[in-house]
Amino acid sequence: MNASAQTTMAELTESAVTGELARIYEEIRVYSGVPYVSSLQRHVATMPGCLEYAWAICRPAFLDGTIPETAWRRVKMIDIAPFPALSEEALRLLGVEAAGIGAIRNICNNFVRVSPINLLFAGIIERLIGGAAPDGAGMAEPTWTPPDLLAPMPAMADVDSAPPDVAAVLMQLKTEIGGKPFVPGLYRLLADWPGYLAHAATLIAPLLHDEAAKRARASIAEEIIAAADDIIAKLPPVPEGYAPPTAAQGQAIVSAIRTYRVTSPEMVVFGTLLRDALPKE
Repeated sequence: MNASAQTTMAELTESAVTGELARIYEEIRVYSGVPYVSSLQRHVATMPGCLEYAWAICRPAFLDGTIPETAWRRVKMIDIAPFPALSEEALRLLGVEAAGIGAIRNICNNFVRVSPINLLFAGIIERLIGGAAPDGAGMAEPTWTPPDLLAPMPAMADVDSAPPDVAAVLMQLKTEIGGKPFVPGLYRLLADWPGYLAHAATLIAPLLHDEAAKRARASIAEEIIAAADDIIAKLPPVPEGYAPPTAAQGQAIVSAIRTYRVTSPEMVVFGTLLRDALPKE
């Protein structure tokens, strides 16, 4: 089997998107405050009509800030020992120069910002697929101003074409989607600094399999997703012209969402710990 089939999932890339989906991608970036569209949305976009349907319903709660602000407010960092602080000298030995420190901090900030939003958006989508029907009065006239976009990030490493040692370390950090290995984006972005990636993997990999740590991360997701029902209750009915996913599409989306319920808290927790271990700005 081709390795790329094992470590990536189907997605509509930002460079390939056109038409209504291009507009949706741009709005997702703007109202999430990050310069990219996350892989969950890119995956849902491969299923005709599905991202259009989800965004048509959720868009009012993005425009008025309800989804982003609620997601950020409900993040409760778990009680976990901080990662050891790294000096500039130690980072240089790991292959990270001054510019790299800023780039890694920005990568972490991107994931810490967007992951709670993705969790809440995914929780709403899952409830819609399960039969929830928004029938509220709608949101207030939007006056919310989203935060400025964070700086762009480097290209993600392709696990399959990465040097063998880098690929092996990345695979230590994998999860699964649909029974196939999947390496979350945070780790693939750190592959620009292989020594630092190896250091991060040494700290993170044991926590991925620690049952107490897994339960604690799950509590982050539960706290955020619990807000989905209240938001759905306020949203107006589904706009005309948007059909819900088919049964097969819904099953595939829910499968991906359940994986993101695991990986998104990872991005919040490990993104925060890695960032806070860097030298202060």
